[in-house]
Amino acid sequence: MDIVDSATRSRMMSGIQSKNTKPEMLVRRYLHAQGFRYRLHTRELPGSPDLVLPKYHVVIFVHGCFWHRHASCRFATQPASNIERWETKFQSNLERDAKNMAALQAKGWRVLVVWECELKREPLDRLQRLASEITQQTINQLEFIKLRSECSG
Repeated sequence: MDIVDSATRSRMMSGIQSKNTKPEMLVRRYLHAQGFRYRLHTRELPGSPDLVLPKYHVVIFVHGCFWHRHASCRFATQPASNIERWETKFQSNLERDAKNMAALQAKGWRVLVVWECELKREPLDRLQRLASEITQQTINQLEFIKLRSECSG
């Protein structure tokens, strides 16, 4: 049973943003301050990733634990009312996320996910690891290309 009437719940739910959320803004501000440049919500890519870093061929999704069902997270709660509708909604979200990530990877993009709870629990540590994840693979790719060219020549 919901603790508010349906009109109030509808108004509350309509106020939930999908872009420019607090966790997303935290990631954006940190990465920009570290010198990373990115594009936002690129509709040409599957799933319109929250951030696209073309230089590194990386896309970043900043996921809310509730909507994207972060496994074993205390924020991924199950609503008590209209359970069947919510289960269907959550399942379609998970399927869409998996489809979009697979499509991005097939196009050669590296997909990184930052969870809302990580930014609540250990924001600076998670942001530093994210910056490292962005650049680390690029360094490894450059080393591989260099080694491959040395072996050929």
